[in-house]
Amino acid sequence: MGFPDTRLRRLRQNEALRSLVRETRLSPESFVYPLFVCPGEGVRKPIGSMPGVFNLSIDEAVKEAREAFSLGVKALILFGLPETKDENATGAWADHGIVQRAARAIKREVPGMLLLGDVCLCEYMSHGHCGIVKSKEVVGVREYEILNDPSLEILARTAVSQAKAGIDIIAPSDMMDGRVAAIRKALDAAGFANTPILAYAAKFASGYYGPFREAADSAPQFGDRRSYQMDPANFREAMREIALDVEEGADMIMVKPALPYLDVIAAARDSFDLPLAAYQVSGEYAMIEAAARNGWIERERVILESLTSIRRAGASIILTYYAKEMAKKLA
Repeated sequence: MGFPDTRLRRLRQNEALRSLVRETRLSPESFVYPLFVCPGEGVRKPIGSMPGVFNLSIDEAVKEAREAFSLGVKALILFGLPETKDENATGAWADHGIVQRAARAIKREVPGMLLLGDVCLCEYMSHGHCGIVKSKEVVGVREYEILNDPSLEILARTAVSQAKAGIDIIAPSDMMDGRVAAIRKALDAAGFANTPILAYAAKFASGYYGPFREAADSAPQFGDRRSYQMDPANFREAMREIALDVEEGADMIMVKPALPYLDVIAAARDSFDLPLAAYQVSGEYAMIEAAARNGWIERERVILESLTSIRRAGASIILTYYAKEMAKKLA
C-alpha cells in the first residue's frame, strides 16, 4: 500500500474492541490448582517463599477444593508431606498415605473435582531424591547413583495406590526412563485401564523449583537432580523425551517450568497431537510476588500476561498457584 495501514491500530482503540479480536483467552476450566497436603487438623501453614500459598491439613485442603470448584476451577494436583520418610518412599504408595487420604476426603466432599496425583518419590524419600539411591566409595569419595529400574517398581505401585484412592489422572514427575510404560502396565493390570497419564515429559533441572522444595520439604540431602532431570540448554532432547513418553502411552504431556521454556511448549504443540500442559512453577510465582511487593511491577497485570503467554505458546492446560485468584478475575 502507498499509505499507512491503520487497520491494526483501529482495533486497539478501546477494551471492547480489543476483547472482540483477542486471539488468546484464559478460562478457569484450563487451570489446575496445586495443593500441598500435610498431617494434622486445622493446619494452614504459610510457605515463606510463596506468599499466599500454604501447607494444608486434609480438612483445610477440602475447604480449598470446595472454594476452587465454586469458582470454576475443576482440577487440583495434590502433593503430599508425609509424617515420616524412609529410603523406600513408603508414604508415597501406602493406602493410608497423605495424598491417598486427601484424595478420598476431597472426592467425598467435592465429588465433581478432578484430581491429579503427582507421582514422584522425592517428598517421601529420606534423602530427597526421586528414586532409589545406591551409594559407593570411590577413591575415598562417596558417590551416589539413582537406580532407574528399582525406582520404576515404586512409582508404579504409587500410581496404582493413588488410582485406588480416587485420583483421576496420574502425573509422573520423576523423570526416570521408562516410567510411563511401567505405570501404564501396572494401572491396566490393576483394573485402571481408563485412568489417563499426564507425563511430565520435559521436566528441566531448573533453578525455578527452589520455593517448591520448601513447600514440599523435598530438597535433596546430597547432590542434585541433574543426572535425571533435563539440562536447560537442550531443546532437541526435550522433543525426544516427549516422543518417548508418547510412545510409551502417555495420554497428555507437560513441559515444566513454563515461562523459561515457551519455545519448548510451542514446539511440543506443533509436533504432538495430545493435550499439552505447562506448569507455572513456584519460582515463577515467587518472582512475581517479590517484585510486586517491592512495587516494581503491576502484580495483576503481570500475572495475566504471564499466564496468557503460556496459553499463547500452546498449552491448553496450565498448572498455576494463581488458579483460584485468576478464576475470580476472569468470571
